[in-house]
Amino acid sequence: MHNNHFPHRVKPAKLSLIVMSLALAACAGRPVLVQPEPPLSFATPLPPLSVNPELGLLLGAEQRRSPHFDERSDPADISLLVVHGISLPPGQFGGPHIDELFLGTLDGNAHPYFDALRGLRVSSHLLIHRDGRVVQYVPFDKRAWHAGQSSFAGRERCNDYSIGIELEGTDDTPYEAVQYQRLARIVALLIQSYPGLTPERIAGHSEIAPGRKTDPGLAFEWGRFRTDLAAALATDQSIAAGRVPP
Repeated sequence: MHNNHFPHRVKPAKLSLIVMSLALAACAGRPVLVQPEPPLSFATPLPPLSVNPELGLLLGAEQRRSPHFDERSDPADISLLVVHGISLPPGQFGGPHIDELFLGTLDGNAHPYFDALRGLRVSSHLLIHRDGRVVQYVPFDKRAWHAGQSSFAGRERCNDYSIGIELEGTDDTPYEAVQYQRLARIVALLIQSYPGLTPERIAGHSEIAPGRKTDPGLAFEWGRFRTDLAAALATDQSIAAGRVPP
């Protein structure tokens, strides 16, 4: 719950910096742009995450079971992670429609765009919302229907051996910092839990289905994600070695 009893004030030290910046900008003849101080946040902290490989679950994620999945031909063959981007309707965030699509309850009359999605049976293992909340729709040892016609490193049918993670977003809208953080944490946990997964076996939907798919798009910063992932893996290795507390 947000607390509205605290008035929003600029601290004196910050006010001095703002005044100095204004003066310097005025002397240089540049237009002045003042960035407002962000409002105080009282949001509930995001829950910690962990993987239970026996159950195929991401503990700490919201669990909502999609009917759109089937059995893997080899449940032990999990050797690719696919990053997707999704928003429904396109460019709109925070609504219930991604849930409805993956759960098979999307009303085709709710928006003109949804008419083309009637009868579509798709899912993903995970969805990371723009506020960092994570939802799991399919256990990792099951085959979610996220990749479609696809191939990676010469092997087709990526659904057979991959885990799909959707990010709420679009190809040309910057993803949120918390989405990168949660994605890196989740991928680090999955790499530790499934030996076939490595940092080199991570791809975007556009990479495994070129010409057919474009997500997660140019807005997704692969360098930033891989830096965050390396940091998450290094932290986990330090914890495992007892160099830092968990």
